[in-house]
Amino acid sequence: MDESVLLEIGRDAVIVTLKLGAPLMVISLLIGLIISLFQALTQIQEVTLTFVPKIVVVFISMLLLAPFMLHTLTDFTERIMQRAIG
Repeated sequence: MDESVLLEIGRDAVIVTLKLGAPLMVISLLIGLIISLFQALTQIQEVTLTFVPKIVVVFISMLLLAPFMLHTLTDFTERIMQRAIG
């Protein structure tokens, strides 16, 4: 394998990682922001109030985004296998 092929595979791996992780991180960030705003407005300072809704929403998001994530990983794996064989 050539160095340029390895760099291209590494770049593709980073892009796939960002495609898979970014939507969940953005959703978690938005939910955290909404909950923090709610806590600031109501002056409720319960620690578990931030974690439980985030976990539930991220889990539901993972279920909804599972087909996209599977398709992205399958495409990446096929590209890697094509490079390895050909």
